[in-house]
Amino acid sequence: MACKPLLLVLLLSFSFSFAQDQQPQSPTTPLVPALFVIGDSSVDCGTNNYLGTVARADRPPYGRDFDTHNATGRFSNGRVVVDYLALNLGLPFVPAYLGWRSGNYQDMIHGMNYASAAAGIFFSSGSDMGQHVSLTQQIQQFSDTAQQLSLSLGPGPAADLIVRSVVYVSIGSNDFIHLYLANSSNIQSEYLPWEFSHILASNLKQELKNLYNTNARKVVVMGIAPLGCTPHYLFEYRSQDGRCIKEINDAIIEFNFELKYMVNELNKELAGAQFTFCDAFEGSMDILANQRLYGFETTTEACCGMGLYGGWIMCLLPEMACQNASTHVWWDEFHPTDAVNKILAENVWSGLHVKMCYPINLQEMVPQATSPTPAQVS
Repeated sequence: MACKPLLLVLLLSFSFSFAQDQQPQSPTTPLVPALFVIGDSSVDCGTNNYLGTVARADRPPYGRDFDTHNATGRFSNGRVVVDYLALNLGLPFVPAYLGWRSGNYQDMIHGMNYASAAAGIFFSSGSDMGQHVSLTQQIQQFSDTAQQLSLSLGPGPAADLIVRSVVYVSIGSNDFIHLYLANSSNIQSEYLPWEFSHILASNLKQELKNLYNTNARKVVVMGIAPLGCTPHYLFEYRSQDGRCIKEINDAIIEFNFELKYMVNELNKELAGAQFTFCDAFEGSMDILANQRLYGFETTTEACCGMGLYGGWIMCLLPEMACQNASTHVWWDEFHPTDAVNKILAENVWSGLHVKMCYPINLQEMVPQATSPTPAQVS
């Protein structure tokens, strides 16, 4: 009899330990039919693995802290933002469109990821890195997916699936990195930062209208994170104290303001549209300002890289990486760690730490329950 309390304690201890090792619980029924992802390396999950480009993350130490502990093409030590959002929505991780080979529509009914590292709003952005799938091409791939679903499910059910699904768009960084900040073709002498931002936002607005014309209604538009705080620009501008580069961040703030205004316009112009803008700059700056509260030890040094702040050479070898990425804000010269992606995803979902999304967050955008579509039943 005396062993029963000890046995109970051991069982409770085991249960707690087992629970701690599990993934975050997802809704048993998906809140939306699917998640479609359009963007750049911030959300690329393997598209560039299939392209001739130096912008690839298909080798260690990328992915070392991912669920499979393998490099998948994600520019992170682990998950990217949309991986966490998929779990919140009750969906599996969304596969890369270029990796879809089966020809079976059931492999795409939970969504597709079209994002390609180095892609920008302008077609030429990032072309110096090699091949990539441009924003316009990604929109076309989304349209092709809609047509494939229409052929498999019928026009009505396919349109209904897309209407009730979420489209996540995260793009624009490479237009600054590879064009404006690089002063490609002396572009800075032609456009002031606010003029460049306005042109970018106008081009993106038209592409978002194309999404709407393909029945996308629930659309999250992610702003650009503070590029002026990335290890790359801290190195390039020789920041002496790790202070962010103000002129770069000012340009990003200008662009994000344009995106917020653009989303407000789209919601007024397009019937039934539920577009929302999520300010990655605001969410990231909150992390940088409150690093200790979030558990980060450094906000300037990349976990994996070389040179001042690890911003000279991108992450190439496992030996270049720090031991514990969770204490770092930045994984490599441009991309945040899994730990930061989780925080940003929590803000996109519910504003858990700081309000990032306007006019609504993702949780407010989706219904609390979704009746199964024919695709989900089969």
